[in-house]
Amino acid sequence: MAAERRRRGAEGPREARVRARERGAARGERGGRAALGLAAALALGLGLAAAGALLAQWGRWRAASRAVSPHPAAPALPPGATGPSNAPRRFWGSYRPHVYFGMKTRSPRSVVTGLMWLQQRDGAELRHTCEQSDGLRRYGWLLHDGERFGLQDIHDRGLLLRTEFVKRPGGLHGGDWSWRVTGADGRAALVSLFFYVATDGQGELRPQLEDGTRLAAVTGTSEELGDFKIAFLRPTADDGEDVKYSSFHYLDAWSPGLHRLTDVVRSSLSDRFVFAPPDGPRQRFVAVDAFRGLPGTAEAPRSHLLLHQVTLRLPARVEVTFESGSVRERRAALLGPALTAELARHQAAFERRFEETFGLERKGFPPSQRRFAQAALSNMLGGMGYFHGRSLVRSPLHEQPVPYPESSLFTAVPSRSFFPRGFLWDEGFHQLLLARWDPELSREVLAHWLDLMNAEGWIPREQILGDEARAKVPPEFVVQHSETANPPTLFLALRRLLGSAPLPYLRRLFPRLRSWYEWYNGTQAGPLPHTFRWRGRDADPERFLNPKTLASGLDDYPRASHPSADERHLDLRCWMALASQVLAEAAERLGEPAELYRQAERALSDNELLERLHWAEELSAFADFGNHSRAVGLRREAGRAAPGRPPPAPRVVRVVHEAPRPRFVDALGYVSLFPLLLQLLRPDSPRLGAVLAAMRDERRLWTPFGLRSLARDSPLYMQRNTEHDPPYWRGSVWVNINYLALRALHGYANQPGPHRELAARLYGELRHNLIGNLYRQYAESGYLWEHYSDSTGRGQGSHPFTGWSALVVLAMAEDY
Repeated sequence: MAAERRRRGAEGPREARVRARERGAARGERGGRAALGLAAALALGLGLAAAGALLAQWGRWRAASRAVSPHPAAPALPPGATGPSNAPRRFWGSYRPHVYFGMKTRSPRSVVTGLMWLQQRDGAELRHTCEQSDGLRRYGWLLHDGERFGLQDIHDRGLLLRTEFVKRPGGLHGGDWSWRVTGADGRAALVSLFFYVATDGQGELRPQLEDGTRLAAVTGTSEELGDFKIAFLRPTADDGEDVKYSSFHYLDAWSPGLHRLTDVVRSSLSDRFVFAPPDGPRQRFVAVDAFRGLPGTAEAPRSHLLLHQVTLRLPARVEVTFESGSVRERRAALLGPALTAELARHQAAFERRFEETFGLERKGFPPSQRRFAQAALSNMLGGMGYFHGRSLVRSPLHEQPVPYPESSLFTAVPSRSFFPRGFLWDEGFHQLLLARWDPELSREVLAHWLDLMNAEGWIPREQILGDEARAKVPPEFVVQHSETANPPTLFLALRRLLGSAPLPYLRRLFPRLRSWYEWYNGTQAGPLPHTFRWRGRDADPERFLNPKTLASGLDDYPRASHPSADERHLDLRCWMALASQVLAEAAERLGEPAELYRQAERALSDNELLERLHWAEELSAFADFGNHSRAVGLRREAGRAAPGRPPPAPRVVRVVHEAPRPRFVDALGYVSLFPLLLQLLRPDSPRLGAVLAAMRDERRLWTPFGLRSLARDSPLYMQRNTEHDPPYWRGSVWVNINYLALRALHGYANQPGPHRELAARLYGELRHNLIGNLYRQYAESGYLWEHYSDSTGRGQGSHPFTGWSALVVLAMAEDY
């Protein structure tokens, strides 16, 4: 065995890919022996041809089944690790990022709680799920520790809602918690607040009514929670006294699922009610009434909904308590002054911990910018979600999508309004920040992601688990393709965690990390040794100015104009260099053979080889290589009418003015920077000066707001990709890549080399520009954004986007 390990350690990266394929073949051989015996037996009765056909069919079935079979290694996350026994502090949480305010447990069929509201005026809409179309002036967590406490402000057309929660440990099911929702409106407007509890296919809820109309409490039982009670307290003024007049209504209904709760409530509303305080004007208002079912749906009911509506004039506040039946000795209830004191204690603890972790006050940032950074971190923590369900997957061997194994995922999300689900390449960036705040939390998230791996070593790049997640996704993006990769950014976070990660944890992760690495080497290999190619580019190139490469995460960033098997993708090669380095370090910590990964790291970090494969002399930059035309455009083309039929609508198609040929792609931008971004260039590299010069050139990548994604003098700068696809990664400033640039410049500025002073100057200027613009845009708009205009600095795309845009906190802390 020792000799075998030494021999494997001497293999190069190319041999490693062959070995990976051989191991896969060996696994198939063991399973295939029985099939060969079966084929031989069949041959006796059916003939060799028929038996051979059956055997081939069996082989295809087996290969197809591996795409939707779980990885055979022991789970990275031990069974029960997220439950109330092993992780009571995190069992309950704000794990419903797609709603403005709600809580659930980390369990597959959790009882959920949430808030809706409705301003009682003409044209007002029921608010529940986070939607950009709602047009809220701002909303988001101002403080959230990721565990026990959170404070959020929601600004909705003159209405200010503050939502607060705090948890208290105890018992066997995650303890108790309390909410406080405070409303203020300078117009003394009439507002309805809707508090609800709902099951998700299991559990029992029992309403406890007062006066026949007020839902005072819900008692219930579920598998994960045992017995519990949720109480809805009467509304009070700021001084704790009861408000003078409120109107109460409740709803007891069944929904086809959690994804239809808004529809159920909306369909139950009636305007037949009158708000009639004894000392004020009467006003007609809308309240829940009888529920008569959802029109046009045949879905069977599976979620029991109990909802408490309180209608009142602001200012006022309402408190809600959850008490676990397994807490035997409970201190005073978390209400009123006790809740106020507990919230203040947690707020002070958060602020102390934030300063101890990031040191922004010591660095001289004023209070307003420190609050901005606290909100950025809090929104990432408050945007974490727990999801359960099945992905839909299609492999080249499947004619139709098939369900993936049932899975659970605990993850941060990029955007509560637009992307409230897990994205593989985003998550590595998220964990750079979360690993700094809470390494244990980050380790758990990484383990969740690796447990989504199939038998081949593939992880679906977008996780759409459960009906609520699927309801937010356009149908064309639901199916995941098993040959499509995504940047393995989890290695970024793992490198940060390696030094402190317990060895048993690393040992559980390692088989899956190794399989993941082998999958990339076996499926994304390029045409030459030490090259790589993203699979899954758009299949109909004539529809696009430049066929997208969604697998890369950079979507419409210009690649070779004519996709082919001869492409060499620079960014993927650099990601694989990082993966090789991190796997080698993990193997060495575990006493596993590491030389195979070290050899791959050396080959992929070899600057001379990198130049031969990817240096474009005519660009003075690193670049992709492929079958490329430098003269393409979009043209509106009239369709031909069939005899006797009206002409079809004109369509926009691509026209090629110059025949493509093998060459470097004439696009200077983020991809060109990857050898610098991942610090593969030596400090004394003769190419580093040219890369830094291109970075600082205002005609190319430099802006007052950060580095733009594509140079202004690139042919496709700010060009639409189709009639309906505006530019995305073709000029905008993206925070994740700018963070990598800051980290790299900081590294080069602190190493001896001819470009040390230039790197230090660029680092200082870029950091100032990026932080300054993100803070200004947040102060003006109330949000962090998906990306930023390279010409004005204004936020663009989805918002709030407190995924990787929250990396501004690490830039402020100079934590790389």
